[in-house]
Amino acid sequence: MAKTQTPEDSLKGLAQGDPKVLETLTKMTAGTLERSGLDDQTYMLVRMAALIASDAAPVSYLVNLGVASEAGIDLNKIVGTMVAVAPVIGTARVTSAASKMVRAGFLGAELAESVDEGM
Repeated sequence: MAKTQTPEDSLKGLAQGDPKVLETLTKMTAGTLERSGLDDQTYMLVRMAALIASDAAPVSYLVNLGVASEAGIDLNKIVGTMVAVAPVIGTARVTSAASKMVRAGFLGAELAESVDEGM
């Protein structure tokens, strides 16, 4: 019988990038690309702009940077998006986003390492 997660476990998993929690979040956004009418790259750049503007957590960047990369978006386009939104949201949010993207990279590396160790 599967153990039921407590709300505390779910929050901790979300903050730490637990793959099961992230999969649930991914499922919540299913179909939004098609409904938006945007191409893959534009859609992901808009999502990145929203994350930057909302001062999202590193785990949010972890998920979305991975999907953006799969859509063919390189870091130059991400930086360009940051430059484009900076006059609207301010440099503090943009620099915060940059540091959180770096932390997301470290988080991703740690998760990959823990998955490798579990095998």
